[in-house]
Amino acid sequence: MKSKLNNIIKSPINFIKYNRQFCSYVVLSLLCCLLLRFYTIGDIFNWQPLIIDFAFIIALGSFGFFYKPQKQFGYYLTLMLIYTTMGVINSIYYTFYNSFVSFSLLTALGQVSEVGEAVFDKVKLVHFVYLLFPTIFIIVHKKLANRDYFNFVAKFEKGELLFGKTLIISFTILAICASTLSATAFSRLSKQWNREYIVSTFGIVTYQTNDLFNTLKPKITSMFGFDVALKNFHDYYEENTRPKSHNKYTGIYENKNLVFIHLESISTFLIDLEINGTVITPNLNKIAKEGLYFSNFYPQVGVGTSSDTEFTLNTSLMPVTTGTVFVNYFDRTYVTIPNLLKEAGYYTFSMHANKASMWNRDKMHPSLGYMDFYSKTSFEIDEEIGLGLTDKSFFRQLTPILKGIESNNEKYMGTIITLSNHTPFKNDELFTQIDLTSSDYPYLEETKLGDYIRSSYYADNALGELFSYINESEYFNDTIFVLYGDHDPKLSLKNFNNYYNYNFETGEVYIEEDEKYVLYDYYSNELNRKTPLIIWGKNSKLAKEVEYYMGMIDVMPTIGNMFGIYNPYSIGHDIFEIKNDNIIVFPNGNYLTNKLYYNNSKEEYKALSLDETLSEDYLKDCKEYADSIIELSNGIIIHNLIKEDLEKGS
Repeated sequence: MKSKLNNIIKSPINFIKYNRQFCSYVVLSLLCCLLLRFYTIGDIFNWQPLIIDFAFIIALGSFGFFYKPQKQFGYYLTLMLIYTTMGVINSIYYTFYNSFVSFSLLTALGQVSEVGEAVFDKVKLVHFVYLLFPTIFIIVHKKLANRDYFNFVAKFEKGELLFGKTLIISFTILAICASTLSATAFSRLSKQWNREYIVSTFGIVTYQTNDLFNTLKPKITSMFGFDVALKNFHDYYEENTRPKSHNKYTGIYENKNLVFIHLESISTFLIDLEINGTVITPNLNKIAKEGLYFSNFYPQVGVGTSSDTEFTLNTSLMPVTTGTVFVNYFDRTYVTIPNLLKEAGYYTFSMHANKASMWNRDKMHPSLGYMDFYSKTSFEIDEEIGLGLTDKSFFRQLTPILKGIESNNEKYMGTIITLSNHTPFKNDELFTQIDLTSSDYPYLEETKLGDYIRSSYYADNALGELFSYINESEYFNDTIFVLYGDHDPKLSLKNFNNYYNYNFETGEVYIEEDEKYVLYDYYSNELNRKTPLIIWGKNSKLAKEVEYYMGMIDVMPTIGNMFGIYNPYSIGHDIFEIKNDNIIVFPNGNYLTNKLYYNNSKEEYKALSLDETLSEDYLKDCKEYADSIIELSNGIIIHNLIKEDLEKGS
C-alpha cells in the first residue's frame, strides 16, 4: 500500500521532471488565457473556464509528444503564439466592441484600414503584455537546451504512451466539467451569440474553437442545419402571420418621397442637453419637436455597427451573430424598403462620402435595392474630419444632386449616411470650441465624452445647415425625412459615471457614500444606448413624442405602413400596432421591454419600475421569444430562406 502511494506521489513529480518544456508550455498558456479573461470580463476566480482551458491546452499539447524532445519546441511555440495572438486581438477588440472577436470577421479585415484611426486610438501598450509568455517560453527552452536536457530525457520518454495518457486526462477533465453544466449552457455554446457568457463559462479556448467551427459550418455545406432553420421559418410565419397594419398612420405618406438620414453615433442623451449655456443639438431638438419623435428607440447592432443598422432598418431582420451580413451574406435575397419602393415605381439611391467598399456597401447596397450609390468618388474631398469628408461639405455637395433627382423622377427614396461624428471623436480644429469647463475645473475638457459632445455639436450644426436649405428650397414639398441615430457612441460606463457624478464645487467625482451620488451601473448604461428616431416632413409636421419602446427592427413595418408597402418576412412590428407589448431583442440575447432590461449573460434583470411585480411566466415568455427571434433570423439569412420561399411560391 505504501509502495503504491509513493508511486502515485512520484508519478506527477517524474512527469514534471522529464517534461519541463511541456509543463512550461501548459503553465504559460494557461496564464495567457487567465490574463485575457481578467483584462476583458474580469472573471478570474471562476474555476470552471480555467479548468476547461487547462484541459484543451494539454489536449492540444499532447500531440507534441509525437515529436522527439529536441523537436517539440517548434510545435509548442506555435501553439503559444496562437494563444498570444488570440489574447492581443481579443483584448483590443473587447476594448472597442465589448465583445470577443470571431473568425468570421477575418473576411471583414478590409474594413479595418478604413477605421484604422478609430481602432488604433484604443490600442494600448498593455494589450501586448501577452507577448511576455512566448518570450519566457523561449528563455526556458534555451536554458534547458544549454543543460543538454533534451538529449537526457530522450532516453526515457515514450512519446505515444505520453500522448495517450495526456489525452485521456484532458478528456476526463472535460467530461467532469461537462457534467456540471446545464443544457442551457450547451445550447448557448452551440448558438454562439452570447460570446461573453461562453468565455466566462467554457473558457476562451473553447469559445475560439467553437467559433471557428461555426464560421466554417455554413461554408462547408449550405445544408448544414438547413432542415431545422426551415422548420423554424415555417413554424414562425404560420403562427405569426400578421395582417397588414391598420391604424391612423396607414397610408398617410403613400406616393410621397422618402429620404433616410443616417446620423452617425447620435445618441438620445444629446437631445435637450445644455452645457454652460450652450445647447448641444439645437437643430435636432427643433426637428424632434416638429416631427414624430420616438424617444425610446434602440438600435440592435452587433459587430457590424453602422452596417448592421442599415441592414436591420431596411429588412426588419436581426444582424447575424457571427460575422456581418454586409460582408458575409451580401448575396442573399432580402425583402427591403428600397426593393419594395422600387417595385412601386420609385428611383432609389444611397449616399456616403466614404469608399464604396467600406463595409462592402458596393455589393450590399444593390442587394438592398439601391439603384445608384453616390460614394466618395461622387464628391470633392475638400474638407476632412476623422474618416473623411466633413458633414458640412457633404451636405453642400449633395443638395444639387438631390434637386436633380427630384427634377428627373416622379418618386424617389434614398439614404444619406453621415460621417463626421464617427469615433474616435478627435477634437478637430473645425469643431466649435464650446466651453466644457465648470468654474475653475476642467469638467469635460480632454475627456472622451467631452470630445464626443464637441463632435456632436458640429454634426448638429451641419444638419441645421441642411434643413435650413430644405425649408427655404422650392423642392422637397412632398418628401418625408426619417432621421435616426445608427448606434450609441460606445463610450465606457466610466465616462458617463464621471459625467453624472461630477461635483461642480470640488472638481471631483462623487462616490457611493456621497448623498448626491447617482447610481450609473451596467443597466443604466444599456438603457442609455438609445438613439433618436424622427419622422419629419416639410409640410407634414406631426409634432408628437412617441414613448413606446421600439427597436431598429420595427422601423420597416412602421414606415412601411405609412408608405403603403408590406414585408411578409418582417420580424419586427408596426409600433403603433404592438404599442407597449414590444420586446426589443439584442444580438447578444439581452432584451428590453417597457417593464425590464434582461442581461442574458448573467441571467438577471433590472425592473424599470418598482411598482410592478413581474411574474415568472412573463420572464419565461420574453426569454423564449428573444432566443427564437435570434435563431429564426440567423437561419433566414444563413440559409437564404426568403429566396427559397419565394421560388417555391412562384
